[in-house]
Amino acid sequence: MRTVLVINSKGGCGKTTVTTNLASYYAAAGTRVAIKDYDPQGSSLQWLKSRPAHLPRIHGANAAPQKGFLLKSLQTWLPTDTQLQLIDAPGGAKGLLLQELMGKAEFVVIPVGPSSIDVHATADFVKDLFLLGRVRSRNTQVVVVANRVRSSMPVYEPLERFLRSLSLPFLTRIRDSDAYIRAAEQGLGVFEMDPAESTAERQEFQPIVRWLDGHLAVGPATAHPNVVNLAARRQVAV
Repeated sequence: MRTVLVINSKGGCGKTTVTTNLASYYAAAGTRVAIKDYDPQGSSLQWLKSRPAHLPRIHGANAAPQKGFLLKSLQTWLPTDTQLQLIDAPGGAKGLLLQELMGKAEFVVIPVGPSSIDVHATADFVKDLFLLGRVRSRNTQVVVVANRVRSSMPVYEPLERFLRSLSLPFLTRIRDSDAYIRAAEQGLGVFEMDPAESTAERQEFQPIVRWLDGHLAVGPATAHPNVVNLAARRQVAV
């Protein structure tokens, strides 16, 4: 099982949008996908409840702090055949929780909003990742994506300079588009919508998918028979 963590300490940056669209993309490609939602709001789990039954199944696990006597292990269980786990992290993750999340992650996607507040908060968060999450020692792959971008918003040059200093990729800009809202309401990803409604949005997500495919692919000489070659199984048309 490979694990992708979608995280930023700043709330409202679109972590669930990135998580659910990646989950639906890989599920449609034939990968057995699970989402583990650490956010008490449970937005990813709500999205799964809205998902039509005829679409490829995505398992949902509630990893948020539980109230009462419900065993957390029952809520966080994943099927043994899960090939790709996507973790939707809560806002404000730090300290032990941040270390726990980073300990699970092979790949980290950090969405960042377009305001100067979001940019500065994300720069501070990236510093915390390298200090507390031991990114370098674990060889964790980290990328940043701009989310909810509007044409009137300023460019991300200060953040891009900071990321270049750390050799971190700034992959793509995801627009503030109604297509993502319509997809979320229906339990879909943009790759599952009518292409006429989501062509631009699909193109925006492609750099993230290509980056993940480059790391998730398993070579035929070393692949275990139960491990899927994720890149080879991509069947969704752009």
